[in-house]
Amino acid sequence: MSLRSQLAISVGKASRWFLTNFTKGGSSLPGKLALNLDPQILATLSQNYQVVVITGTNGKTLTTALTVEALKEAYPYVLTNPSGSNMRQGIVSTFLNAPKMHQGEKGIAVLEVDEGSLKHVVEALAPDYFVFTNVFRDQLDRFGEIHTIYQLMTDAARKVPTAKIIANGDLPMFHSVDLPNEEVYFGFNHEEASEVVPHYNTDGLLCPKCDHVLAYHLLTYANLGHFYCPECGFERPALSYQVDEIQEEALTHSDFTIDGHPFHLPVAGKYNLYNALAAYSVAKELGLNVEQIRSGFEKAQRVFGRQESFEINGKKVLLNLVKNPVGLDQVLSLIGLDSEPFTLVAILNNQYADGTDVSWIWDGNFEQIKNFPVKAAITAGSKAEEMTKRLTVAGLPAEQIKQVDDLSDVIETIKQSETEHVHILATYTAMLQLREALTKSGYLKAIKEG
Repeated sequence: MSLRSQLAISVGKASRWFLTNFTKGGSSLPGKLALNLDPQILATLSQNYQVVVITGTNGKTLTTALTVEALKEAYPYVLTNPSGSNMRQGIVSTFLNAPKMHQGEKGIAVLEVDEGSLKHVVEALAPDYFVFTNVFRDQLDRFGEIHTIYQLMTDAARKVPTAKIIANGDLPMFHSVDLPNEEVYFGFNHEEASEVVPHYNTDGLLCPKCDHVLAYHLLTYANLGHFYCPECGFERPALSYQVDEIQEEALTHSDFTIDGHPFHLPVAGKYNLYNALAAYSVAKELGLNVEQIRSGFEKAQRVFGRQESFEINGKKVLLNLVKNPVGLDQVLSLIGLDSEPFTLVAILNNQYADGTDVSWIWDGNFEQIKNFPVKAAITAGSKAEEMTKRLTVAGLPAEQIKQVDDLSDVIETIKQSETEHVHILATYTAMLQLREALTKSGYLKAIKEG
């Protein structure tokens, strides 16, 4: 190791020690300092690790969490980055905080990586595996359209041609480009094949080979499913791993089978079954058996902000992160499973991490809430007025909507709500701000990330 690298590591670790002991911790500053001293420090830090990079629009955080818990059943050194630390400096900070391994030992690093950060880290990390969860329209001001996002992912894969790609075979785009990498696919075969027509407003319905409209034998949601092109013959690839049955989809849990093996998750929604299937696929590729994977999944906790449940003065609250139309629709479908009357809270911010363009809320199917037992709604955030307008247009009576100024008012309004159940939808920075307010009020325990 060069003197420069040693200095960078020493400064990074010292700053991390200071931040952990004298501040709230969780900062990417140690990684930033180390990178300033040695721009190649990530390659040095990761050289004794087998690396799995998990990327895509939705599902990165839970897929990473489930993968980590499964791999811990078989490997003694499993490293991962906290949610929100998925850019280069955050990843460096993760390695700076890694437990010391003995001479000659190897670890596994399971890293959630923001799509826009792939180009900055893949060559240094030299990953052994890429996991591609999905690509949906997301934060157009940051990433552009879906083809731009996928280009970032394929560019990264080409830089490491020895890495195996574990991809969602139900997404047409992921089977559309010839890559030098070995590829395996996961997907759903939980229903008998029949002709299904996706909603006309769905993105990604054109064949990536000939631009003809795709047809489907099975559709899970959005443009995911058993697709084929009646014009040119393009079709879903053979699946190596599959969800072959869904026994129960409830508000709080899911029971399903993968490759004939039963699993239970304390989260719901088909989008989370895809996350579990992706994690299962990684674990199988790394040699784990079904019992090890199941044991790991059982130990996994709900990721904060994703179906996170807690109480506020006896009110049962479920918090969900929303950030794009597809994810929003899936969360709305999930809370639609609640048969009890509930209060809907929608907090919309437009900071950089949320996406400054909030027009995506108009593409989400808020109209379905007319069929839900919504007794009242609360809107908040920097774009609360836009969210209020969206709910009104969706059919919620204006007199049922209360727009509040800040998050402390949200908490007080929830306390006074007439319903026992409360569902909160929040964009990324809104979710973080709300959790901080709830922690200060004693409704949530403080969490140090990193």
